[in-house]
Amino acid sequence: MNQPLAERLRPKTLDDYIGQEHLVGKNAVLRKLIDSGKITSLILWGPPGVGKTTLARIIANTLDRPFYTLSAINSGVKDIRDVIDKAKKQQFFSRPNPILFIDEIHRFSKSQQDSLLGAVEDGTITLIGATTENPSFEVISPLLSRCQVYILEHLDKAALLKIIKQAAKKDTVLKEKKITLREDSAILRYSGGDARKLLNVLELVTLGEDSDNIVITDKKVTDKLQKNLSIYDKKGEMHYDIISAFIKSIRGGDPDAAVYWLARMLEGGEEIKFIARRLLILAAEDVGLANPNALLMAQNTFDAVHKIGMPEARIILSECTIYLATSPKSNSAYEAIDNAIALVKQTGDLPVPLHIRNAPTKLMKEIGYGKDYKYAHAYDGNFVEQDFLPKEIKNNRIYQPQNNAAELKILERLKKWWGNRF
Repeated sequence: MNQPLAERLRPKTLDDYIGQEHLVGKNAVLRKLIDSGKITSLILWGPPGVGKTTLARIIANTLDRPFYTLSAINSGVKDIRDVIDKAKKQQFFSRPNPILFIDEIHRFSKSQQDSLLGAVEDGTITLIGATTENPSFEVISPLLSRCQVYILEHLDKAALLKIIKQAAKKDTVLKEKKITLREDSAILRYSGGDARKLLNVLELVTLGEDSDNIVITDKKVTDKLQKNLSIYDKKGEMHYDIISAFIKSIRGGDPDAAVYWLARMLEGGEEIKFIARRLLILAAEDVGLANPNALLMAQNTFDAVHKIGMPEARIILSECTIYLATSPKSNSAYEAIDNAIALVKQTGDLPVPLHIRNAPTKLMKEIGYGKDYKYAHAYDGNFVEQDFLPKEIKNNRIYQPQNNAAELKILERLKKWWGNRF
């Protein structure tokens, strides 16, 4: 049979759809919307292989809507306009508008996304976009404001095992065999919460077996995959392994390893914007206040690769990678905000001290808002000691300067201001 197992098993109805209970389970928000027969334009955001395309097709089938599909990888403005023209020609008073599904919508340029706006706004089409990237970064604001965003999650162990069971029972090929899942650690680990990858692994393990009685073990899965895994699978587990190696090499101060893993990603076809975004996060999380210029460098890199594109963007990414890898490191900002959030959760909504409250009205001034507040710029060195935290936690330490040149200077300044507090 030419069709891959994942395609043969693609669910046709919500009852056969496995996972995403928070969206399509009983009384869930998207389930209610589909059951009502009315669907607005929406964006499905989630990792690969969790059912975004399948869910879009089920919505169209359930609502009996014409269904057009475009891939952002190989479709341009002309393709979009052709679909919109077809949709306009099909418009009748009683006929529902078609659904246009765009896979990897985050890859569309601004002009391509702009070309969708009119048709989405006037209801010529209902847009369903699928993306593995945060739509807040990748979808233009006018289009995003016309769409509801739904987040799909990695499939958990129970859902993945249910998919294997369903495949063994329903697939035209596998149901002719007796499949026993004796061990599941390897097949679940290699799937990485991705149903498509899970079914690909299952098909690979069962393919070519002489016996109709197939016992799946961790060793069998590992042996089969070691012979068949591609060098770089940007949509599978290897994608996450390599980005992890990249980040940890920069964090560990090894520019050689960092640039090597960067090259692996570039050669594997990884999106340069994804890499640039990871560098931006890393600059704040791992370099931080030890070298505040790192965040500026990463931001400039992010902007530049948007404008330049490949192949020249590789040089910009390399420069930023080496800069971050060779920078002094501090995660004090990361730890400080997590400490503060933990304190907020522990202590709740403590009142703002009266002397640092805003007092825009006469009544507020009369009841003490802003009273005894000391204006720092009116004092020598533009500093005066006073309390800014609620009294219940005023002695808590949240930010801890770390042992690097830049933060040692910060610590020296804080001790000069606050004395023994720091």
